[in-house]
Amino acid sequence: MKSKQTYLLALISAFLLWLAWPPMPFTTPLLLIGLVPLFIAFDAIASDTAKKQGKRIFLTAGLTFLVWNTASTYWVYNAISAYNTGFIGTIVSFFVSLIPYGLGALLMTFAFWLYYRLGKYINKKIAYLGLIAFYIALEYLQQTWDLAFPWMTLGNGLAGMHQLAQWYDHTGIYGGSLWILASNILAFEAYKKLKSQTGYLRFRTAGVWALVVIIPIGISLTKYFNAEQKGTPSNVVVVQPNIDPYQKLENIPPAEQIRILTHLSDSIGQPNTEYFIWPETAIPNYADEDRIRSNNDFINLQSFLSKYKNGTLITGIESIKTYQDKKTITAKFDNQSGIYFDNFNTAMQVENSANVQFYHKSKLVPGVEKMPFPKVFSFLDGVFAQLGGTVGGWGWQDKPSVLYAQSGIGVAPVVCYESLWGDWIGEQVKDGAQFIAIITNDGWWGNTSGKDQHEMYAKLRAIESHRDVARSANTGISCFINQRGDVTQRTKWWTRTALKANINLNDEITFYVKNGDIIAKIFSVLAVILALIIPYRKWVKK
Repeated sequence: MKSKQTYLLALISAFLLWLAWPPMPFTTPLLLIGLVPLFIAFDAIASDTAKKQGKRIFLTAGLTFLVWNTASTYWVYNAISAYNTGFIGTIVSFFVSLIPYGLGALLMTFAFWLYYRLGKYINKKIAYLGLIAFYIALEYLQQTWDLAFPWMTLGNGLAGMHQLAQWYDHTGIYGGSLWILASNILAFEAYKKLKSQTGYLRFRTAGVWALVVIIPIGISLTKYFNAEQKGTPSNVVVVQPNIDPYQKLENIPPAEQIRILTHLSDSIGQPNTEYFIWPETAIPNYADEDRIRSNNDFINLQSFLSKYKNGTLITGIESIKTYQDKKTITAKFDNQSGIYFDNFNTAMQVENSANVQFYHKSKLVPGVEKMPFPKVFSFLDGVFAQLGGTVGGWGWQDKPSVLYAQSGIGVAPVVCYESLWGDWIGEQVKDGAQFIAIITNDGWWGNTSGKDQHEMYAKLRAIESHRDVARSANTGISCFINQRGDVTQRTKWWTRTALKANINLNDEITFYVKNGDIIAKIFSVLAVILALIIPYRKWVKK
C-alpha cells in the first residue's frame, strides 16, 4: 500500500473520531470503530518491506491525531488570539496554541509509535496491551503535569451520549478510554479475520468484539433507567449575567455588574432559596481577602443576601493575598507598598454572617494562567505577562477544599477548567461536598463547540460522583444536571437570565470517588514496564 493510501486511511480515522466527538449528536458509538482505518494503515506499513517503517508509522498516526485534535478544539484559538498584540504576543500565542493542537496529538502519536516498536519484540496480544497502557498513561500525563490539557481524553467522548457512561461511577473517564481502545483493537482483528479466513471460525473475533461493546452498554443503560435521585432537596439559583468577557474588566463598572447579578437573582429567588451561584470572576475587582469585610462590593453582596434568611452566595471573584516575604513561587513584589502578593481566580462564599470562605482555582490553563514549570522557565518572566500573568501567573492552592454553609451543607466549588478533573472533584466529594457548583466564563471562545463540550463534560462529573451539578456560566451555558448526567434545565447562548431548581444533596460515596483514577495509575505503571522491554530486547539482550 502506497503512502498516499495510508495517509487517506489516517484521515478517515480522524474524520470518524471528529464526527463522534461532542457536541456531535448521536454519533458517539463511532468512537468504538474510529481507529480501525488507522490500524489498517499500520498493518499495511508493517507488511511493506521498505525501510523507514517507524517513520511512516509515526507520520501516519501523527496525521490522524493532529487533524482530530485541531478539528475538535479549533475554538481555543479564539481565546489565544485575543492576546495577540505585538511581536511578543504573537510569539507567545503561537507557542501556547501548540499545547492543545500539537502536544496532545504528539503524545497520542508517541503511544502508537511505542506500540509499533514493542510489537517488533513480543507477541501481538502483549503489544496490544502495551498500546492501551501507553495511550492511557500519556492521557494521564496530560492530566497531571504542568502542560495539562486533558480535554481530548478518549473517555470524555462519551459525554456525547452519557447514557452509555453510567459505569463511570466505578471507573471514571479512563474506563471509557480503556473500553474505546479495546473495542477498536477487537474490531480491527475481526475485520482481518473476516477478510482472510473462511468458515464459521472467522466470526469468533467479531463475536468477542460484539460482547465487549454490548455488555458495557447493557450495564450502563440498566443503571441509567434504574437510577434514583438520592438526597434531600435544596433550592438553588444559578445566574447568567451575559457580560462580554472582553468588556467586563474595562468598560463596565463593577457596581453595575453587581446590580445586574442581584437583579437577576431577585427575579426568581424564593424565601427558601439556599444558594445563589454566580459565575467565574463575577466580581472583577482585586479584593484583598484579609480586608474583604470592609470591601464595598462585599458589603453590597451581604445587603442583597440579607433578604434571604437561609441564603448563601457562591461567586467568582478576583482576589489577592499579601505577604511580608515571598511565601509562594507565584508571589509578586509590589514596589510601591514593599510587600509581596498573590492574585487568585477565586470562588468566594458569602453568608448572612461574618463567615467568609475562599477557594482558589488550582487547575490553571498552562501558558495563559500559569507558566509551565515556573522554576525552570523563570527567565521568561515578562514574556508570559503578555498573557496576563508573570513567572508564576495566578496563584493556586495545593489541595481541593469544600465550602461549608452555616446550615452544614457542603459544596464542591469548581472554577472553569477544573471541571475536567474527576479525581480532584472526587476529593472534594470525599471531604463532604453534597453537590457540585461549577462557575465558568466560556465567552472567550465565542459561539463555538467549545462551550458545548465544556458543558457536556460536566455530565461526567455528575455520573462519577452521583452529585447534582449547578453550573453558572457568564456567557456560556448555565444549567442544572442531575446525578445520572441529565441536563434538567439549561440556558441559551448569549442570554441574560437566571434559573432555579430543587437539586438533591447527596452523601453517597461512589467507588470512583473512593478510589480515584486507579485505572490510569495501574496502566501507567504497566506502560513503564512494557516500554522497558524495547531497549532491553534491542540492546541489553543483544
